[in-house]
Amino acid sequence: MGFIVGPWLAQAVRAAVDLSLAEHLADGPRTAAEIAEIEGADPAATARFLRACASMGLVAYAEKGFAGTEALAVLHRDAPMSLRDLAASQSSACLWRTWARIPEAVRSGESQTTQALGMSFFDYLAAHPDEGALFGAAMASMSAPVIRDAVEVIDVGGAATVVDVGGAHGSFALAMLAKHAGLAAIVLDLPHSLPGARAAAVERGLDDRFTAVAGDFFEAVPPGDILLLKFILHDWSDDDGVRILANCRDALRPGGRIVITEIVIDDHAPGIAPLMDIAMLASAGSRERTLAEFDDLLTRAGLRRTAATPVEPPYVVIEAIAAT
Repeated sequence: MGFIVGPWLAQAVRAAVDLSLAEHLADGPRTAAEIAEIEGADPAATARFLRACASMGLVAYAEKGFAGTEALAVLHRDAPMSLRDLAASQSSACLWRTWARIPEAVRSGESQTTQALGMSFFDYLAAHPDEGALFGAAMASMSAPVIRDAVEVIDVGGAATVVDVGGAHGSFALAMLAKHAGLAAIVLDLPHSLPGARAAAVERGLDDRFTAVAGDFFEAVPPGDILLLKFILHDWSDDDGVRILANCRDALRPGGRIVITEIVIDDHAPGIAPLMDIAMLASAGSRERTLAEFDDLLTRAGLRRTAATPVEPPYVVIEAIAAT
């Protein structure tokens, strides 16, 4: 039953975000009536919803109404590793309509996004900028703990420029700039992502060393000493992944390297990795990969792996250089 009612739980979390429960309960307990009044919600339905949230551990019963919990705290917009945007994005219609077609994805081995949305996923985000912005923010929050660990294991050496390939809001590039004062950074992505990237650079006071460039990594990649590919290759087929990597190889300055941060999966992996693999099948017709499968992509693109460093599980930082 826990598996069967999983959709209820995810949508309840989304509703908790929509009703700003974490923010309303941050300073102490409130009654259902108080929250309903603030949100303009139905009082009786709000009380029933809070009772359901208590059964999930999102809130707890208090002497006066309901109190927040540690689980709810990570949905606060100002939490250090907030999952608010991720909860809203992953439970949104554009993804749920696709994931409802997982049986068809398994039978066909193909993406179901066009059948669910009428177009490819990234075309859909470009056509719906509000959802595109939310998805970008969600990926930034999902990336935060991985980026935190990855910047600690990447040796910049004598690098002058990092390029965040398909970097959305540039979170990885900005973290590298914050750690290394001598670096400059470029983020390459589709036009709808760039306002968020520029705003993030200004907010962190790093815009003097940061450039956001509109482009298509299937066509060309700006030259750099370190090319960052975070959560990119799992969106694409093997052939498309080789095209991306080959363009990155062509963009490497002498002595440069490519740094790939992705899930590395194996047949006995517990946790989220095998589930993410099926989600990628349905939404993109792509996959999470084993280390051997990454090596195959690198070889086909004229690259050679030089390191593979585990960070936040199940993620690994893979480094590669030109094979010749």
